[in-house]
Amino acid sequence: MFPSSSMLPRYFVVPVSLFVPKKFHSLQFLKNTHFYIIPSFSFSSSPFQSKLHNNIDVVDAVSLFNCLLRKNPTPPAFEFGKILGSLVKSKHYHTVLSLFQKMELKGINPDLVTFNILINSFCQLGLIPSAFSVLTKILKKGYEPDTITLNTLIKGLCLKGHIHQALHFHDKVIAMGFHLDQVSYGTLINGLCKVGETRAALELLRRVDGKLVQLDVVMYTAIIDSMCKDKHVNDAFDLYSEMVSKRISADIFTYNALTSGFCIVGKLKDTIGLYNKMTSENINPNAYTFNILVDAFCKEGKVKEAKNVFVVMLKQGFKPNVVTYNSLMDGYCLVKEVNKAKSIFNTMSQRGVNPDIQSYNILINGFCKIKKVDEAMNLFEEMHCQNIIPDVVTYGSLIDGLRKSGRISYALQLVDRMYDRGVPPNIVTYNSILDALCKTHQVEKAIGLFTKFKDKGIQPSVYTYTILIDGLCKGGRLKDARNIFEDLLVKGYNVTVNTYTVMIQGFCSHGLFDESLALLSKMEENGCIPNALTYEIIIRSLFDKYENDKAEKLLREMITRGLL
Repeated sequence: MFPSSSMLPRYFVVPVSLFVPKKFHSLQFLKNTHFYIIPSFSFSSSPFQSKLHNNIDVVDAVSLFNCLLRKNPTPPAFEFGKILGSLVKSKHYHTVLSLFQKMELKGINPDLVTFNILINSFCQLGLIPSAFSVLTKILKKGYEPDTITLNTLIKGLCLKGHIHQALHFHDKVIAMGFHLDQVSYGTLINGLCKVGETRAALELLRRVDGKLVQLDVVMYTAIIDSMCKDKHVNDAFDLYSEMVSKRISADIFTYNALTSGFCIVGKLKDTIGLYNKMTSENINPNAYTFNILVDAFCKEGKVKEAKNVFVVMLKQGFKPNVVTYNSLMDGYCLVKEVNKAKSIFNTMSQRGVNPDIQSYNILINGFCKIKKVDEAMNLFEEMHCQNIIPDVVTYGSLIDGLRKSGRISYALQLVDRMYDRGVPPNIVTYNSILDALCKTHQVEKAIGLFTKFKDKGIQPSVYTYTILIDGLCKGGRLKDARNIFEDLLVKGYNVTVNTYTVMIQGFCSHGLFDESLALLSKMEENGCIPNALTYEIIIRSLFDKYENDKAEKLLREMITRGLL
């Protein structure tokens, strides 16, 4: 608890830095003053202008608030707080700030609950300095901040990703004798997990365990979820088992986190077992659970099983959303049943679920994979009619489809269109066209395109250079290919086995077997292990030239390495 009111003046001569992490100073939270008081906002011209969005509930709330202001005598502060609280629940934070200013101008002294509502509004808007200024004002008025005050500030810091400042704030308030609760530590643990500090979150859990507060399912689930996202699913399951052994019951969020984790690492059998365990404990799956399962089956190409889950989902009264339908479409495209994916797309629209850019990208890519580029282009045009703006993935799929169907000139036109539409191509898009040009023996055009996108500031990848080297070798320009390859080595690029293999093939096709064998040795010296294809290219070339002894030696080496 805070000190008694007779001791409060001691705190008023102390800078707010006691309550605000030191790192905030670099963000100019204190502006070189002892107390950072709430600024006087001019709502007619500031970003805090009340935005009612023609919402009748908000209009009624504001009208009622203004009626209370006009009443004589003025109602107590908690009556105003009720209205502000309802506005916070409907996320009209700017309106709360505007109405709070009216309260103060009227001379109404806010109570702690109202101040907490104000802190929450500032935090939700990401205005952490202003939220801490309210804490200062609370102290100046002689109020004792409660756990809601402190939890709201901690949550605000975590929402902004300032988790280390939140921990520093925690240490300060604990040192001053405050008591935090399960919500406080659940928020801190979740905040650590959100910024990828899973190990630190686990350490905090151990530190809290029974000493500060009792652990709960929220704290455990946050860490389990983070471990699963990091693909440490076994550790997550161990933590789940620990939680259960402490008689802390798992909830739907715990099971969803684990289910998702098992799916990420491809443990579909364990996922089904977990689902059965969850239902046996009378924990009902929700829409998110079904979406995880549908997606998992689809990624494994088990579309029939995914459809069965979809049917169960409908029977249990859950309405599939765009994520559900996208997963099903993706699954059908994966097994090359693109027409069924298109049928799902049509069903989705008929059921009032609007397709998103992902929906179109899945179908466009699916049609391009089965060389039905015209159908893909029709969908592309439909996107414009639906005011869905294509992204680099959309264009990439179409360009890949066009170049595979030999329509390279159309693919290049689409690249120009990308620039016109403000969606500049990435290196993956350019690699696709370079590959097509090289495979159709248009090496000069490929080099021209390579120079063009480099001038635009797009950095080639090792794969880009591999495509060029292959094209130059097959185009009879071995010297140029060799120069590029050696330049990569000199500049310290992480040259892959594919790049070495392409260069070795270039040497072999020109009868330069000594150079091929020298490069085979060099690649191992550079820590790049040859694969079966590397050996096969050299061995086949040696046999073709009746260099049987050398070929058989490499064949034995290949067997020894387990590549045959």
